[in-house]
Parts: sequence; C-alpha cells; structure tokens
Amino acid sequence: MRSEHLLTYQRDGFLIDKLLNCEPSARMTGDARREQILETAVSLFSQRGFKGTTTKEIARAAGVSEAMVFRHFASKDELYGAILHEKGCKDGVDTFPWEQNQALIEAAKAKDDFAVFYHIALDAMTKHQSDEAFMRLLFYSALEEHELAERFFNEFISRVYDYIGGYIAMRQRDGAFREMNPRIAVRAFLGMLIHHSLNNILWDKRRTLLDISNEEAATNFAQILLNGIKAEAGSR
Repeated sequence: MRSEHLLTYQRDGFLIDKLLNCEPSARMTGDARREQILETAVSLFSQRGFKGTTTKEIARAAGVSEAMVFRHFASKDELYGAILHEKGCKDGVDTFPWEQNQALIEAAKAKDDFAVFYHIALDAMTKHQSDEAFMRLLFYSALEEHELAERFFNEFISRVYDYIGGYIAMRQRDGAFREMNPRIAVRAFLGMLIHHSLNNILWDKRRTLLDISNEEAATNFAQILLNGIKAEAGSR
C-alpha cells in the first residue's frame, strides 16, 4: 500500500513506473554459474569500464568458457542489462526510501523537515557505500555514454528529484520554506550526498580530509539545507 504522503504528489505526475519490471513473472531464472558470471562482470566492469572489458576476460575470470557466457547472455549489452535487473530487483537498488523507510514515511506525514532530509541523506549514503563496485560500474558506464546506464540514471534520479522537489513545494505552500525553484534545492542537497560518497569511495578512502559517520554527515547536510531554504520569521 502506498503511503498517504505519496498519494498527495500523484497529481504532479511523480508516481511513474519503475525502471525495471520486478514482477515475479519478469524475474530471470538463474543458476549458480549465471550468478557467478554476473558477479564477475560487475567486478570487471567496475574496474575497467564497459568498453574496456571483453566477454573473453569475463569468462576467464569467472572460470567458464566464453561460449558459456553467451549461453546465458546473448551479448555484452544483455549481460549489462541483466546486472541492472539483478541490482534493481534483487538487491533493491531502485527501491526508494519513501517506499519502505517507515521513519521517513512518518516524518513526511508529520512534516518534520529535519527528519525527512536526515533519513533521505542517511539512506542514500548507506546505499552508495554498501555496493561500491556497482557505483563504480554506473559511473564508468555514464562516462562511456552507455544507453542502459543513461536510462538508469535518468529514470532513477528523476524520481528522486520529483519526490524531494514535491516535498519542498508542499512546504513552500505551507509557508515553511522560502520561494525558489525546488529543484535548485534538490540539486544542492544531492550534491552534498554524492560528493561525500564519491570522496569516501573513490578519492579519499582513508578519509584523511573528513572522517565522520554517515549519521553525522546526514545530520549536518540536512541542517545545512534547511538553514538555506527555511522561510524567514515573519515572512508568511
């Protein structure tokens, strides 16, 4: 059942179809060898990129023949699509916090602005850092302008913009936030989260520049955003 606050945004067209069809009838059948090929492909794609990885290299690293790779996946593109499907449906990459995070759902209902942005931030950074190989794969594929990666980014990020932007617009109507384009605030907020995760995943693994927990980061990022968008006292 969709939460009540999601339904309030439906009129703005924010409830769009999921990127990947995860209905039981659409799930791909698989076996241990197929899973092994997928896991190996994620590892190699994340290290060398989509264009820099061959099916022969995937087969060698997975300990199978190249013919076995093609038996499960007709092409490298199909293999990449299978990775996105598995990550989206099985691992919940395309599951959004406002769909399952009860604390966020309750915060949005109560219009608890700090809690809303705190839980969005914490959920995002936790997901970023829980699967570094997949994050690397997505960034590689985006740099290579791979069609499936572009679709994943565009459809996933657009829903994030719609949800957060919809919440900000609602609070603007309440007089709680100042007038501005909500998507500018969304971009600033996501920029903090993504930059923080990229530093920890790619550039500063030892965290020499900044060593804080995701909880502390989420607290501060939420406070920074709210300090910038809250309506001034007496401006209602």
